[in-house]
Amino acid sequence: MMRVGITGGIGSGKSTVCRLFGLLGIPVYDSDSRARALMNNDVSLRREISALLGEDIYQQGNLDRKRVAALVFADGSLLQALNRIVHPAVGRDFLAWADRYAEGGNVGIPPYVILESAILVESGFDRYVDRVVAVTAPEEVRVARTVARDGVSSEQVRARIAVQSGDKERLTRADEVIRNDERNSLVEQVMALHELWK
Repeated sequence: MMRVGITGGIGSGKSTVCRLFGLLGIPVYDSDSRARALMNNDVSLRREISALLGEDIYQQGNLDRKRVAALVFADGSLLQALNRIVHPAVGRDFLAWADRYAEGGNVGIPPYVILESAILVESGFDRYVDRVVAVTAPEEVRVARTVARDGVSSEQVRARIAVQSGDKERLTRADEVIRNDERNSLVEQVMALHELWK
């Protein structure tokens, strides 16, 4: 069973692409939601995060995400230290998840599974997959989509884009590219890759 990583910057349509693969019956691992769940529920991970950011970083049993953001974005070394704790835990969780699908059980073995991550390359998650797909879109399209989706200003979106890796870095590592530019059919591109991999 093949493991495919799908990545793309904010507003690129990466999640939409992953939903399309999901509609085709392909299991998708959402690294963002799993990271949040692990940081709240994995006992050893909670212990390491508390040691790094302080015992009071958990409020009513949940990670105080606003406080984490304030701390790590004020101190880049804290962000790096947090990533060194969280990323390996997410990588292990993904591999265990993929292994369960590889074993098949009652549902059969899918031809491939997907790891969805905006920071696939930066986090090192690309080492867990056999193929990397980069989803790209023109910046003006990405900004418009994100403004509409998140209700934020275009300046805020451009600031987020500025701190993310650029498409050039993602494309360097990509085996396939999905162009979500409103000129090429997203469904046709997803179907072409599905036919290739299944």
